[in-house]
Amino acid sequence: MSARRGTGPAQEALDVNRFWFGPAPLTLQTVDDRQKLWFGVCATPRQQAAVDDMIRQRFGTQMQRAAAGELDAWAVSPRRCLALVLLLDQFPRSAFRGTPRAFATDERALAVALSAVQAAADSVLSPIERVFLCMPLQHAERLDVQEESLSAFRRLLQESPGQFRPFLAGVQALAERHHSIVARFGRFPDRNRILGRASTLEEIRFLAAGAAASGS
Repeated sequence: MSARRGTGPAQEALDVNRFWFGPAPLTLQTVDDRQKLWFGVCATPRQQAAVDDMIRQRFGTQMQRAAAGELDAWAVSPRRCLALVLLLDQFPRSAFRGTPRAFATDERALAVALSAVQAAADSVLSPIERVFLCMPLQHAERLDVQEESLSAFRRLLQESPGQFRPFLAGVQALAERHHSIVARFGRFPDRNRILGRASTLEEIRFLAAGAAASGS
């Protein structure tokens, strides 16, 4: 079943956000519970495959529309913009896991996210929502964007209330890790096989050591 047609943009975006974040307001318990959806924490391969299939079936049509630029108007509203970023960045990583399509809309997601952050549109979002609005920066295979990512996640940690700080500290640590990999290789070596890119000897050693962070 694909996303519902005939609903307005506000409702469509709300459906995306509710699926990802659950009911508002976000609590520490909600964040803990939803990490299986967000990051596959403690998920078995079978559970992960079920989530991936659910996203593909439920939001496949919207992901196609977002990729084609048909939902670009969502970017004018902070929470619709957040939903657009999810459709371009997070959802494809699940729906098309292990294939080039997982990364096919990264550049579009990055453009939307950078525009929102530079316009301070994220200021009205909750700390956890801001994490996912900024996630395309963390996923970028560009060192200049990785620098922006570090600034964004450090600022988020500084500005956020105490209850979310352990989670946000973990996200910042992941941003630091992504930055270090792109600074070293200019890309994420763990994407090479999926994207048909030849790995350098240094990258092969890095991957063999189990050091690959997620460029996903």
